[in-house]
This record gives sequence, C-alpha cells and structure tokens, in this order.
Amino acid sequence: MQLVFATNNLNKLKEVQALIPTHIKLLSLKDIGCFEDVPETQSTIEGNAIQKAEYIKQHYGFDCFADDTGLEVDALNGTPGVFSARYAGEQRNANDNMDKLLSELSHKKNRNAQFKTVIALQFNNKQHTFTGICKGEVTSTKHGEEGFGYDPIFKPRGYNQTFAEMNLSLKNSIGHRGKAVNLLVNFLNS
Repeated sequence: MQLVFATNNLNKLKEVQALIPTHIKLLSLKDIGCFEDVPETQSTIEGNAIQKAEYIKQHYGFDCFADDTGLEVDALNGTPGVFSARYAGEQRNANDNMDKLLSELSHKKNRNAQFKTVIALQFNNKQHTFTGICKGEVTSTKHGEEGFGYDPIFKPRGYNQTFAEMNLSLKNSIGHRGKAVNLLVNFLNS
C-alpha cells in the first residue's frame, strides 16, 4: 500500500514516518511532483486537513492523508488554534510565534493548553478523519532543542519536560500527532 502524506513540513514527515508500519509506503508531496502550496483556507483545524487531502486527491489522483495541528490555549479562548503556524505573521516563524504567545500569557495564571491534530484521509474514494489531543500547559520560557513549532514551550500533562526536551519516540507515544496517526494506522490495518 502507498499513501501520500500531504505536507511540505519535513519535521512532520519524520515524525509520521516513525509511526507508519513498513508495509505502508509513505510518499511526500515532492515524491509526487507537487511543489505548489496546498491551500489551507478553512476556519477550523478539521477543515484545513480535509481541504489539503481533497486537493491532493483531486489534482494528483493519489490516496492520501493530510493533517492540521493547532495549539489551543485556554486563557486565550483557544487561540492560536487554526492560526498556529501564522500566529505572528505570514513568515511562519516558530520563534516569533512562541515569543508572541509567551508575551500574551505573561500576566495570565491559567497556562492550560492542548495540542490538537486532525488527520483527514482520502482512501478508496471515501473520507475519514482521526483526531489526537494532548493536554498540557504553556511554560513561561523555552526549553529544549528537539521538535519544532511550539514544542519548546509546551509541557504535556504528567511530564516535567517540554516536547522539545523529549526524544521522538516518547513524544510520539504521548503526543497529539502520534495519537492521530495511531488511529489512522489502526484503520488502515483493519
């Protein structure tokens, strides 16, 4: 079986490849000759994931899946959410995004947050979605060198490390993307 993972984010690709069984060949957008920006214009995380998967199926004909992930902060009414990648602007800079979030939370006591990943699968001309959530809190400073995005400022519930301080296998076993990918894999294996 082969599936396209509709992402240009090499960090996401690496995380997901570590979770996909070897009998599923994972193709990247580069592998199928897709070099354009896949649209992400929906107002929800679910909507963006579905839009990306449908785009690849319609334009390239491959069974595929796409994900969208957002960090939802309680004290900010779920912000940055669907705008997580562009929170500090269209340059999509992780440090700028983290700095903006830390600034907005600087006087807030409630630092509870959750990462939410939705995977949309286009498979055998049907659509399926899988959601993974990891609850935790936003730290007051950045810690760690691993991971990407908001990982240096997100500490999952029950752990004393941020995602950026964890190795990939631990992050995948407890994280939002790992949970969603496991649901996807279970579906594909059934």
